[in-house]
Order: sequence, then C-alpha cells, then structure tokens
Amino acid sequence: MENRLSQFKFGLKDGIPIGLGYLAVSFSFGIMARGAGLTVWEAVVMSLTNVTSAGQFAALGIIQAGAPFLEMAATQLIINLRYCLMSCSLSQKLSPDMPFFHRLLISYGVTDEIFGVSVCRLGYLSPFYSYGLIGVAVPGWALGTLLGAVSGSLLPERLLSALSVALYGMFIAIVVPPSKANRTLAGVVLVSMALSLVFHLLPALSGISSGFKIIILTVLIAGAAAWLFPVKEEVEHEA
Repeated sequence: MENRLSQFKFGLKDGIPIGLGYLAVSFSFGIMARGAGLTVWEAVVMSLTNVTSAGQFAALGIIQAGAPFLEMAATQLIINLRYCLMSCSLSQKLSPDMPFFHRLLISYGVTDEIFGVSVCRLGYLSPFYSYGLIGVAVPGWALGTLLGAVSGSLLPERLLSALSVALYGMFIAIVVPPSKANRTLAGVVLVSMALSLVFHLLPALSGISSGFKIIILTVLIAGAAAWLFPVKEEVEHEA
C-alpha cells in the first residue's frame, strides 16, 4: 500500500507541468467551443471524454459545418491513430501480471505528454504512477476548458495567443533533458524535426493529415533507430 501511495505521489508531482500546460491550451479550446455554439458544460464534457487537443479542435470545425457523424468518426480516427502506436509502445513497460482493468484505465490517459513522461520512467510502469499523472493532467484540461468557455471573451487577444504557446514549451521540457544524456536520442529528435519540416514543405507530402504524418515518421524513424541502435534489455525492473 505504501509503495502504491508513493508511486501515485510521484505521478502527481511529474504531472504538474502537464496539468499547467493543459490548463493554458484548453483555455483556448473553451473559447473556440463557445464560438462554435457549444454550451459551457458540453465543452467541459467533451474535454473530459476526449483529452486530445488536435481531435477536439478539429471536431469544432466539423460541428460548425454540420457534417455527418460518419465524417466526424473518420476524422477522429485519422487524427488520433498515433495513440495506437503510443499504447503499443507503452504496453511494453507494463508488467505481464498487470490486471486488465489497470490497463484499461491507463489507456484513458494516453496523451502525447503523458506518454512522453511515462516512457522516460525506468523499469516497469506502475499503474498508480499513471493514475497520478492522469489525476493532474485531465482536471487541468477540463478546468482550462471551463475557464475559457466562461470568461475567455474577456481576455485580450495577445494573452490568448501567448497561452497557446505553452504546450510547445512543455514538449521541449519533456524532450530536452533525456536528449542531453543520450546522443542517440538527441539524433533521433533532430532527424524527426528535419523530416517533419520536409513533410510540411514538399507539396506531395504536405497534403497528408497530421495523424498519418506522425504515424509514418514514427514507424520510419523509430524503426531505423531500433535497428541501428538497439537498447539492451534491463536485467532488473522497478516494482
């Protein structure tokens, strides 16, 4: 019991930067949701049940266009396909004895940022550590949506623009420290940035959706890195 509590506390501590970043970004989503015709509570419920910035922002445009549910489902599938890859990767850090209900609950909170923090943790991933991350990140996302939907129209445009940059700062905080300690990881990050720019600039590739771009780049770059620089298996794992 004590170990579970300590793991949960570690998750809460590591999740604070994620929660703060989500608070800032979802504030903008709350404003846009109100502009798309959603009520305050509809916007909050949408954030609680989805927890995906790209998917939710895309959904607002589809709602405003009055598109059918099938188009909404197809769009969300394409945009959020990357979470399938993240979940597969994260499953390798779970103990084989972990019950299914823990795996199911952890899957609810698989986001880009939570995944980034989780994979950097040594050894097997405790479900209670994940619950700590989720326990800060999801409320931050929902609270930011609520605040944006209620009072976002009162803030100046410059401040809203500044808040939208917070998520990128959080990504940098997640990636830079481990990259400094590992040259291979640093190289993978630089190659990923370069190829992402290529996909954005080349006309033949720029039309690919963001979800598919992430999947293609992840498979190519991660696969090449795993083949060229295989990671030695750990002998011992944390409980």
